[in-house]
Amino acid sequence: MNDTPGWASPGSAPSDGQDAGVPRPTEPADESGPASKWSKEQPPPGQWSPPTAHGANRPPAPPPAPGWGGGQPNSNWGRPPAAKPGVIPLRPLGVGEILDGAVSTLRAHWRTVLGVTITVSVISQICNILVERYLLPDPPEIDPDATPSEALRQSVDSLQSSLLAMGPSLIITLIATLFTTALLTVVISRSVLGRPVTLSDAWQEARPRLPQLLGLTVLLPAMSAAIMTVAILPGLLLGTAAGIALSVILGLVACVVILWLMIRFVLASPALMLERQGVIASLRRSAKLVQGAWWRTFGIVALTLLLTLLVAMIIAVPFSLIAFAVDGSAFSDLFSGNNPDFGWPFLIITGIGSVIASSITYPISAGVTVLLYIDQRIRREALDLELARAAGVPGYGSGRPGDSSARS
Repeated sequence: MNDTPGWASPGSAPSDGQDAGVPRPTEPADESGPASKWSKEQPPPGQWSPPTAHGANRPPAPPPAPGWGGGQPNSNWGRPPAAKPGVIPLRPLGVGEILDGAVSTLRAHWRTVLGVTITVSVISQICNILVERYLLPDPPEIDPDATPSEALRQSVDSLQSSLLAMGPSLIITLIATLFTTALLTVVISRSVLGRPVTLSDAWQEARPRLPQLLGLTVLLPAMSAAIMTVAILPGLLLGTAAGIALSVILGLVACVVILWLMIRFVLASPALMLERQGVIASLRRSAKLVQGAWWRTFGIVALTLLLTLLVAMIIAVPFSLIAFAVDGSAFSDLFSGNNPDFGWPFLIITGIGSVIASSITYPISAGVTVLLYIDQRIRREALDLELARAAGVPGYGSGRPGDSSARS
């Protein structure tokens, strides 16, 4: 990518045991080593520093350029503040800075970001409405006077109907997530360097990586479904009360395992997009970056999920109330205990609310994931030096990947 930082890892990362020093900002990187994995359009490779506590052995930052704090030392670090060419300062980030960076990206590139999210959200909502209106079967009737065995059979039928109804929606959501993740990752990576990006630029950068990202997007839910199936299937096959209890216990254990794996692999999509990794290599890369920081990563992901859910509810609830008020039959069916027959007014109004909510929450969620990936690489591999060099910060060498002064 022309305007994105040098993501591809040159050889082994420090977490593999590499013990190479980090070149000073004005020193060139050594090109005499093995062939680099870097794209020819990426900034020049640099060596990574081993993990250190609070950046103890990190080389001192150069004096800031005018406009980045006026040269006044930072009282917390005892040295000039880090350069900030884009939406984040080039240093290890706090939780608030990661969230602020995601929101700042939405503000700085709102035309491109909203162009991506609104387009994808509108298409996905139209597909969801058409599927829900014409393709999904009616849910099975529940008999309140059924015997225990019949009640169990009705529960199984109801579960099968719910899973069948969720299938098309999940497929549409996966496709929407695929495009938003790919395009927004490019936008956010450019915003870190303070460089503009258009929708066509983002599409051209992201398009070659879509097949691999599709494989990753399908693999993670399939892995979760396989783990859950293996856990609950033995109890369901027994068909007794003890079997159901066993399924519940093993299902809870499976949920814990799935949560652990999803947090471990949460940085796989930015690794795949920005380092041009394969599907399995990106999973390994994410696991390496999250290692030793699982709880911190979990906390940030959980906080982001909570915030996006709150924002979505704040937007969606008024639209739902309006939709119930307009579609009186659905409202009366809901309170009479019958399955509500949602009409076109209800589906359209709630769909508009979902589009607005998705257009705001998608960029925040994607932004936090990409910035968390960048933060982990800054902490583990001193990526801030490469980002500063790529952004053209004074004292870090040339900001142009092809500039010979950065290599000579």
